[in-house]
Amino acid sequence: MAKEIMVSIECTSYNHEDFIAEALDSMLMQRTNFAYEILIHDDASTDGTADIIRRYEQKYPEIIKPIYQTENQYSKGVLVELFNHERARGKYMAICEGDDYWTDSNKLQKQVDYMEAHPECSMCVHAAERVSAITKKTVSAIRPSHKNRIFSVEEVIEGGGDLFATNSIVYSREKMPEMPEFYLNATIGDYPLVICGALNGTVYYIDENMAAYRVEVKGSWTAVQVSDVSKKQEHLQEVAAMLDEINVYTNYKYDHVISRTKRRDRFYILLKQLRIKETLKRGYRQFYMKPEFFRRVFKRITI
Repeated sequence: MAKEIMVSIECTSYNHEDFIAEALDSMLMQRTNFAYEILIHDDASTDGTADIIRRYEQKYPEIIKPIYQTENQYSKGVLVELFNHERARGKYMAICEGDDYWTDSNKLQKQVDYMEAHPECSMCVHAAERVSAITKKTVSAIRPSHKNRIFSVEEVIEGGGDLFATNSIVYSREKMPEMPEFYLNATIGDYPLVICGALNGTVYYIDENMAAYRVEVKGSWTAVQVSDVSKKQEHLQEVAAMLDEINVYTNYKYDHVISRTKRRDRFYILLKQLRIKETLKRGYRQFYMKPEFFRRVFKRITI
């Protein structure tokens, strides 16, 4: 009789030949007192990614469950994350894309232990590091707090898509059985996913570095979408549209923080475009007074 699956690991992959083995090894090294499955969706990679996955599938057939697409689904506008979400058997979903990896063999156990002891928790995240795919060196930390704590809905909305590392996320399928329209319509998955988690329970952050999130990956979503000012502006317009949907979805309960977040994003775009005079207008000047201004402005105008 097959063991009951506690965690389904969601892994989406496309042309990750140089990274997928490290990602899978980091999943397989997890030390747990429960069973987990690794659900891989390869979106018709044109390099050797699928061949590497097949080798792992043959070695770990009870754990690794791949889908090999013959036509790229992302280019057709399909939300590829749903392929794994819909076939998952676990009580919880953990995320690790094919170009990222975990660094702590107890990561899943720590997160599941907390969530099992706190049934109000819909999502558990943790600290991580950004690692350059080119130099293989740590670029920066993803550490939104220097202590373990719950993040409020307002903090999650204002924190944006880079508040938590995507591969730090574990969420409850029971609390998030179906994704709302604002998630299904979004062009990015992690930011609306975390907001969805905050709206359906508590989001708990563990202040331990347990994963590596790769940056400077050629052809990645980040490299393509936010590589220049125009694409960054287009991206933030899409984020604003998503936030408007969330405003309606929540009956404008978080209108104040949503409006402030949209103004802040517009402020950083103006800075990146060197339209300094416009940033001094009423409604934008407040952001110069924020304590985190210099840290955030450096990051936002240089990436």
